Amino acid sequence: MTEPLPVLIENSLQIAWDYLVGIGELADEQQTAEFLLRNIQSQMLEGERRILMLSNRAIESYRKQPNHLQLVRCG
Repeated sequence: MTEPLPVLIENSLQIAWDYLVGIGELADEQQTAEFLLRNIQSQMLEGERRILMLSNRAIESYRKQPNHLQLVRCG
């Protein structure tokens, strides 16, 4: 059973968002949401459809940004 793409995007984004909030690594909300959404959409264009894979890869990419911890500490 495959979820419609908008639902897949929403669920993947929500999982990533909740995780980052939970560990206290959420920087600027607008920038974070845009980053996660772009990352998830990019993965989907490459054919990925597994919710947890989309979420986990988006989180990993977000955390690899060189300035993400600075944004958290300053924000």
